[in-house]
Amino acid sequence: MSTPAQPGSDDQQLVERYLEHVRVEKRLALRTVELYALDLRRLGEFAAQAGVPLASVHSAHVRRWIAQMHAAGRSGRGIALILSGWRGFYAWLGREGRVTSNPVQDVRAPKAAKPLPKALSVDDAVQLAAHRDEDDDPWLQARDAAMTELLYSSGLRVSELTGLDVHASSSARGWIDLQAGEAHVLGKGSKRRSVPVGAAAMTALKHWLALRAQAGVLADQPALFIGRHGTRLTPQSIWQRLKRRSLQAGLATPVHPHMLRHSFASHVLQSSSDLRAVQELLGHANIATTQVYTRLDFQHLAQAYDAAHPRARVKGGK
Repeated sequence: MSTPAQPGSDDQQLVERYLEHVRVEKRLALRTVELYALDLRRLGEFAAQAGVPLASVHSAHVRRWIAQMHAAGRSGRGIALILSGWRGFYAWLGREGRVTSNPVQDVRAPKAAKPLPKALSVDDAVQLAAHRDEDDDPWLQARDAAMTELLYSSGLRVSELTGLDVHASSSARGWIDLQAGEAHVLGKGSKRRSVPVGAAAMTALKHWLALRAQAGVLADQPALFIGRHGTRLTPQSIWQRLKRRSLQAGLATPVHPHMLRHSFASHVLQSSSDLRAVQELLGHANIATTQVYTRLDFQHLAQAYDAAHPRARVKGGK
């Protein structure tokens, strides 16, 4: 069995000169130089296998090697970093008069697959909402429980949550209608929508409002969710409180408000399969934005299939 050809000595000298250039003249960090060396070693191996010197590489070669790396499982982001190193090397070769054009200049890495939104399982979402910290201030505990329940119950954005007032008014961005069991919010693009509030969230909200009234908050503060000084909570403070709550509840990963929005959408879709309804509840202008949750739903179905169906997997033997 023959072994692949190794980069020629001329190629090795070019690489060594370039690495010396970035180390001494450009004064790049040692770790960066080491990464460049690894990327250029990979380039040299590809070129040797193709039987071409580095100075004779064309863009068609580079595209072929990108395809090979991608097929081998390297991410689009990883390939982009490699191409950046190769691009710099060939730019230097051009200044040295060794190549007339940069074969990497117009080559781009494959687009990274858009990650799925992170959603909690139903059990984790319920555990987070039901968590109670006996050592916490009852006032804060009631407020945080109401915020958590409402985020999960109605799929609100954190900006929509912070914009809620206790009562409706001409200046209110949003408000809670306890009698109707609805939240009226101002979403993206200044579009208003109304979403139902679940029974657990309604109970938590009523408990919070009772304690809020007892705290002697200034009567002219309209915000539903406030801090100890009576000022409207910011999105950053809600992120911090929710992260703290998720860690105390024993969840494996810190939870942020948008994760509860994703969880709401995924769980409603799993139960109803009504994509249009989920679009309306989330306030998406385009249903294509909502369709990402069909991928989440399929993941759930695939996991259930793998766990339950006797023909889902071949388990040993023929």
